[in-house]
Amino acid sequence: MKILLLSAYDAMSHGYWRKGLVNAFPEYDWTVLTLPPRYFSWRLRGNSLSWAWGERETLEADYDLLICTSMTDLSALKGMVPSLAAIPTLCYFHENQFAYPASANQSQTVEPQILNIYTALAADHVLFNTAYNRHTFLEGAKALLRKLPDHVPANVIEQLERISSVLPVPLPEKVFQNKGESSDSCLHILWNHRWEYDKAPERLFKAIELLEQKNTDFKLHVVGQGFRNSPAVFAAAREQYADVIGHWGYVDSEAEYRRLLSTCDLVISTAIHDFQGIAVLEAVAAGCLPVVPDRLAYKELFANRFRYESYNDLELESKALAEKLFEYSVMKEEGWLPEAPSVSGLSWSSLRACYDQRITELAEKG
Repeated sequence: MKILLLSAYDAMSHGYWRKGLVNAFPEYDWTVLTLPPRYFSWRLRGNSLSWAWGERETLEADYDLLICTSMTDLSALKGMVPSLAAIPTLCYFHENQFAYPASANQSQTVEPQILNIYTALAADHVLFNTAYNRHTFLEGAKALLRKLPDHVPANVIEQLERISSVLPVPLPEKVFQNKGESSDSCLHILWNHRWEYDKAPERLFKAIELLEQKNTDFKLHVVGQGFRNSPAVFAAAREQYADVIGHWGYVDSEAEYRRLLSTCDLVISTAIHDFQGIAVLEAVAAGCLPVVPDRLAYKELFANRFRYESYNDLELESKALAEKLFEYSVMKEEGWLPEAPSVSGLSWSSLRACYDQRITELAEKG
């Protein structure tokens, strides 16, 4: 089977899924095109133009199936390269633009949301990584279509519901590790996310301030990819909490990163945006207990005992997180912690057959 795979904004999570998909099916003949994850507005609308004239020979080759990410300007690309319109198409949504919190630096426009709808409608089937992602997309699309002034077809949402389903981004087998032993008796806390506003780091550090007031014995490991415009709270926190900070910053070595995950006790999320939370899931696969907010995709991923109360208020939510952390610190002092929940059902070995079925069914329609 010959498959064309398009990742129009190949950010880290998109590349993670793309590489895993290709590696899981070596028997297929893959042609992969990617574009770098920068210049968001241009990339979102311009990828069809870039590819239609920059990769035309590749796009016009014979394929049994087209797989693309939701960032692909699919309807325009099929119009510019008409031969693509005859190929069965599967679109994967890692996120949707209706539930993505806008930053202060972003201009407010409905174009990214409209493009999400167009791309979904131009596919034969749409996969979402979580039910939360699918639900917020459908509800957001419904709300947007109600705002449009006229000539809006009545059955758009029904069509999107009919052609869409949920299939998570699988975890590679290498992330499943035996639980390591920390070098001391204190509680080792991990926060491993992009250093950006949508991960709400200020909630983490406020909770750490409250935890310190309880004279708790802990180490905080703040790991992740930093950026030039990362929130200023990181620099301030590094100085303020120097006495309790363990690892700080990006871990270049994958082996060292895996070792760190396996020796931490807890992994925290404070995110206001997470459509699946791969960083948390990888840490849990290595034996960390998840401490996650009662919102987003986490409500379907982890039982209530692993979630803390979610509030729009910084003070209230930080207090709820700090109380959860303190409970675990008491357990650690008493010499025991519960086992991490199993996430083996999200492994490639568990989900490969589901992907294979979806790929095969669509290709056979061609």
